[in-house]
Amino acid sequence: MSATTRDLLAAASDDDVVMVGPHGGFVGRGERARIELPKGLADPDLADRVKDAFSALGPGTLAVGAFPFDREAPTSLLVPREVIRHRPTSASEESGDMAQIGPDGFTLSPSIPHHEWESLVAAAVDAIGSGAFRKVVLARAVEVTANRKIVVADVVRRLHDLYPSCVTFSVDGFVGASPELLVRRSGARVAANPVAGTVARVGDAAADAEAAAGLLSSTKDRAEHQLTVDSVARALGPFCASLDVPPAPEVFSLRNVSHLGTRVDGTLLARGAELPSVLELVAALHPTAAVGGSPTEPALEWLEAHERLERGRYAGPVGWVDDAGDGEWRVGIRSAEIDGAQAILRAGCGIVADSNPAAELIESQLKFQALLAALVRP
Repeated sequence: MSATTRDLLAAASDDDVVMVGPHGGFVGRGERARIELPKGLADPDLADRVKDAFSALGPGTLAVGAFPFDREAPTSLLVPREVIRHRPTSASEESGDMAQIGPDGFTLSPSIPHHEWESLVAAAVDAIGSGAFRKVVLARAVEVTANRKIVVADVVRRLHDLYPSCVTFSVDGFVGASPELLVRRSGARVAANPVAGTVARVGDAAADAEAAAGLLSSTKDRAEHQLTVDSVARALGPFCASLDVPPAPEVFSLRNVSHLGTRVDGTLLARGAELPSVLELVAALHPTAAVGGSPTEPALEWLEAHERLERGRYAGPVGWVDDAGDGEWRVGIRSAEIDGAQAILRAGCGIVADSNPAAELIESQLKFQALLAALVRP
């Protein structure tokens, strides 16, 4: 953790919003305004609605939010009263949350028994075999109940220590460390980094290198990953004058897993005098095949009928937008909804034709470890 990042997170409290990654970020303090979005990402006037709100608030405005997975679900964006990007912090200035006593007792309960979730994976494979869709992302949940209030700021700091290459976020109780860039807009430049395909890391350099090579050569994982890359390229293409999509993914490693990722870069196409806002790109992209499935509509319909899970903000876009239309939005995975002494963790696995239910269960457990390592401190 860099000195600047350490200072930022030392200054953060449970009520602050946090967006911090390997190249810096910010802490948002207080609430200057809320931009209500009653139709969520399904609102065709979403970008204009936010732009109008920014006009009323004045120049230099920035808003932060976490959209629900359900595109039609209402939500809001928070405009912080103060945005802190660089703050040398003395001990006397550090957050009062540093002195809170965190919980030391925890119980964990899965949303459905393991064997039932494996049966859902098998049902998804059967649906793929019948031609209903090519991929579906099936998620499950674990509820953590602590013996005292969970100190959100402590969890955020630990997440960033454990996963410094991810973007650590905290927005209204939604906390996580996302490895996946949904979209970033900076002027006319746009970037995305779709992620799909996972293998465990064991901490032995030779074994982990062998596992990463196996992931890169895996027909199953490469096919699953390509579906996600294709969905991102299709969504961004109409907005871009040019779009660079590499022909093959790369492996990138986190603390306990390695993933396949493909960096997509483009130049936006101006419409008249204006470029599309990052929110237009977010609305066009979500949900990608990495969190929903492919083709999207039949996969989502199957999930609605079978998943037995309320996703909330899990796997929805989380990030920020400013009054110029720039911003960065992450996929809200490796995340938890924290409320007092309770936290709900969700993890999903991409199911394709040759998915194995037992292996998918293990993959979901690996993904849960990201949050459990920061949350559960017995």
